[in-house]
Amino acid sequence: MNENTIAFIGAGNMARAVIAALVKQGYPAANIIATNPTMPKLAALATDFGIEVTTDNIKAVKLADVIVLCVKPQIMAEVCQALLAGAPEIHEKLFVTVAAGLPVAHYQRWLGDEVRLVRAMPNTPAQVGLGVTGLFPHRLSNYEKSFVDQLFSGCGLTCWLQQESQINDIIAVTGSAPAYFFYFMQAIEQTAQQLGFAPAEARAMVAQTALGAATLAAQSELSFAQLREQVTSKGGTTHQAIETFREGQLEALVAKAMKAAIARAEEMAKTL
Repeated sequence: MNENTIAFIGAGNMARAVIAALVKQGYPAANIIATNPTMPKLAALATDFGIEVTTDNIKAVKLADVIVLCVKPQIMAEVCQALLAGAPEIHEKLFVTVAAGLPVAHYQRWLGDEVRLVRAMPNTPAQVGLGVTGLFPHRLSNYEKSFVDQLFSGCGLTCWLQQESQINDIIAVTGSAPAYFFYFMQAIEQTAQQLGFAPAEARAMVAQTALGAATLAAQSELSFAQLREQVTSKGGTTHQAIETFREGQLEALVAKAMKAAIARAEEMAKTL
């Protein structure tokens, strides 16, 4: 599989995360190309990972076996149509897209009905190899699925989806979820500062506690509820805090927020 040349169209944070993971796993840097309209991000990628870089999208896709589309949804149509116009032969190649809100039908319109495509939904912890990537395949062979799995495995867990609609669900469950945790951490940090802890101290304590809790959960066979119960002595301080969350209907609020994220993803698919 390492013989495939991969072209990343766009050199933002997610492209960088996937490229970093590939190189770390031993994928040949000479078989990775990244493009971007301007050079600063490309120069950093070339320096840090030794990959090929260019501002010429057409040159990159002509050399590639696999094309990873890492541009914003708002310009995806323009980018795809320009690629096909400049290199008509690419309709036979494998495409991977990390753009949210754009269903397979859009890519069929821009790249041809027979396009072989994976919709990928990684989350930001992919940047440290601890992400989750949802993957929906369209017209892929088993070999191509294995390759795409390899492509994202260095970023963390991969989860193959059976229905395209599940892309919107996984956005709510994993794609947006880091922001939920950061928001909760921010609230604890703010209260810690109000209690008199210095900002740097409060941040370090909250980040370490979150890391410890997540690591403990990942390494334990106990459910999240059981792990919570282990910390919650009846009538104690943690019990009082948990009861306050329950009185505020935390679980219902989380469900409402996740459903709002799904609704927004569905709305984006209709408007982009």
